[in-house]
Amino acid sequence: MSAPLIPPAVPAKPALPFLPFTRPSIDEETIAGVAEVLRSGWITSGPQVKAFEAKLSEYCGGRPVRAFNSGTCTMEIALRVAGVGPGHEVITTPLSWVATSNVILEVGAKPVFVDIDPVTRNIDLNRIEAAITPRTKAILPVDLAGLPVDRDRLHALAKKHQLRVIEDAAQSFGSTWQGKRIGSFGDFVSFSFHPNKNVTSIEGGCLVLNNEREAALAEQYRLQGVVRTGYDGMEVEVVGGKFNLTDVAARVGLGQLPHLDAFNAKRAELVKIYFELLNTPANRGLALQLPVADFTATNWHMFQVVLQEERLTIKRARVMELLQAAGIGCQVHYPAIHLFALYRRLGWKDGDYPLAEYAGRNILTIPLFPAMARADVVRVVAALAGILKAHQK
Repeated sequence: MSAPLIPPAVPAKPALPFLPFTRPSIDEETIAGVAEVLRSGWITSGPQVKAFEAKLSEYCGGRPVRAFNSGTCTMEIALRVAGVGPGHEVITTPLSWVATSNVILEVGAKPVFVDIDPVTRNIDLNRIEAAITPRTKAILPVDLAGLPVDRDRLHALAKKHQLRVIEDAAQSFGSTWQGKRIGSFGDFVSFSFHPNKNVTSIEGGCLVLNNEREAALAEQYRLQGVVRTGYDGMEVEVVGGKFNLTDVAARVGLGQLPHLDAFNAKRAELVKIYFELLNTPANRGLALQLPVADFTATNWHMFQVVLQEERLTIKRARVMELLQAAGIGCQVHYPAIHLFALYRRLGWKDGDYPLAEYAGRNILTIPLFPAMARADVVRVVAALAGILKAHQK
């Protein structure tokens, strides 16, 4: 008796690769350039940093620009150059990476939070004037996800009250206001080149200043307050830090800058697909709020939705867990700053800034980076929509 025929096993369909919420695109020319820097023997601050600063200055309309090892120290140094210190107050938003307010504490000043506009998720400029006191020295706004704060109103407010402005433009490199590049006008402008930003130098940032006097002081703060003259002259007049950028990092930044417009154009293309898919009749009733559909000023650093917690039976953490199980990365940018333990100890509490708190509990960053394809956006929307529909009230 012959053995029964056994049908061949159907090969399992390969699982889709994990889709992170972001991923930098670094070309081979840049990788080769980094190898050249490593071989040169000059890997700390040197000619590549100078070249990077020159290109950044050109991008910012010829304004003085200094490069640093993060987009956090740039804000701290801007505050110091502006003379902000103990006894002063700085107005800022509670919806940002905690670095935005930590630098205010670092210089001995007090953050004064102002609630957000729930549509733009940026600081509500209508609320700023009520927060100004005789101790107010500066305003430190944030362009959340790359959407610029209204620069006309911001600088008019600052001028009226004789305040300095330190723009936390960490997320808005490549964004514009009224057709002008962020960084090409205004007061201090701080950019970040962290790996999740639109262009990266691995770690790093830069500060745009108003004149060479401010730039020279920023340089002092950048490296232990040291000023060198001649062959052996050295003086220290201020307490500086160790904030210099390496030539290795600068070479990555130099390789990234020529691609900025293309990166941002691809981001905008992907975002249009997100809006298209999330606004279909089948998805229009999802329990979420979309970002402002701005395609003239925003660099689309991130694509963020705000879950409508009152319409869902699960919390954001469970939504994130289910997305992760589907092979889709997501992140939170950001919890409300004033509810961290450090800030609670300084006197802030639940209910102080309800709009920022709602966003902080429910904001969700979903994948967006230039190497994505339409099929990736389709996959993200299908997974997110499926999760929300299964758990909506």
